[in-house]
Amino acid sequence: MPTAGQCSSQKDYVILATRTPPKEEKNENLKHPKDKLDNLDEEWATEHANQVSRMLPGGLLVLGVFIITTLEMGNDFQNTLRRLVFAMEKSMNKKRLWNFTEGEVSDRVTLHVCSSTKKIVCRTYDIHDPKSSAKPADWKYQNGLSTSWLSLECTVHINIHIPLSTTSVSYTLEKNAKNGLARWAKQIENGVYLINGQVRAEDCDLLEGQKKSSKGSTQAVSQSFDVRVLTQLLLNSDHRSTATVQICSGSVNLKGAVKCRAYIHSSKPKVKDAVQAVKRDILNTVADRCEILFEDLLLNEIPEKKDSEKEFHILPHRVFVPIPGSTVMLCDYKFGDESAEEIRDHFIEMLDHRIQTEDLEIAEEINTAFMSSSMNTEPSLDNTDDEQPKEPIKTTVVLKIQQNIGMITAFAVAALAAGISFHYFSD
Repeated sequence: MPTAGQCSSQKDYVILATRTPPKEEKNENLKHPKDKLDNLDEEWATEHANQVSRMLPGGLLVLGVFIITTLEMGNDFQNTLRRLVFAMEKSMNKKRLWNFTEGEVSDRVTLHVCSSTKKIVCRTYDIHDPKSSAKPADWKYQNGLSTSWLSLECTVHINIHIPLSTTSVSYTLEKNAKNGLARWAKQIENGVYLINGQVRAEDCDLLEGQKKSSKGSTQAVSQSFDVRVLTQLLLNSDHRSTATVQICSGSVNLKGAVKCRAYIHSSKPKVKDAVQAVKRDILNTVADRCEILFEDLLLNEIPEKKDSEKEFHILPHRVFVPIPGSTVMLCDYKFGDESAEEIRDHFIEMLDHRIQTEDLEIAEEINTAFMSSSMNTEPSLDNTDDEQPKEPIKTTVVLKIQQNIGMITAFAVAALAAGISFHYFSD
């Protein structure tokens, strides 16, 4: 029941509303799920919102929830939907590497549709105010909304070194990795962003200088912008930095390139809105892939190897899928052994949305004609052993974990990827 779209100071744009799949064990008892408020499972709906959030490119958010029922909107419904909106936002916010800006719209939507009377009740809540009460809102259908989007694309090269200090040895590798990614996120936030090769003032119109149509509106349909990210190597002179010496038990290295894509609505877009959407997609896709790998290793209970051996994992590629009739593409993540049919089925389950397998765009798979031995024999920073996976790795990101404290359990070994290779070894 989540809705997804984009917020603006004037209005919210909702481009997707997806049904939360029923729990398998409850299927037999859900013959009339819309008639009972008790069938709203807050934990299940919140987890679904997290999954949907992963599938949204930069610029798009889970904006709220909707429910279709034969019952009229009452206080019980309103309180339940309010509680669900806050629970979803709290859960999704825990996974983010970024924070909302001070002036950003923080209202989230609840939509109740009565199937018997056709009455629609729309309310908004300020998620930054735990005591927020419902505010009435208008729900309107708009022609051309699905095609009124600008896309921004970029490839970000990452080289993240995360030391694992002995003081944090009791932490899981997942927590250590997230702490390291939080430091890297500051570099992304403070980077310089070139749009079509130019540095633009934040408050400038993104479409400034674009051709106008005969009606005076800017031609923006299906328009794409190329974005490049320059991270700062040195702090400004007015900032002081202190070197820290730590005794470390190991390290995590994330190195390679990830494909990023973001969308903003074409109604008077500002440069700062475009840059913010790209930043968040960069941070989201890196964090999401880390989390997916942790989940996969834990779910499959991959056995650990001996101290002297390396362990390799082929990590998921990012896959983009178009929304029919729209210029916006959603995304998912595909492990090397997953088929296109499995991705299609996942879209149906998570988004209640049928796609064609031929429409899948695997963004980060390298064309085999351009593969070179350097991809498979890339030297490591901390080890001279050239042992590499026996099969070619069609990835653009390489991950290496070095541990000097002996064996660790498989579920604690994990990290990033846009298709990554994962190396584990011990002295």
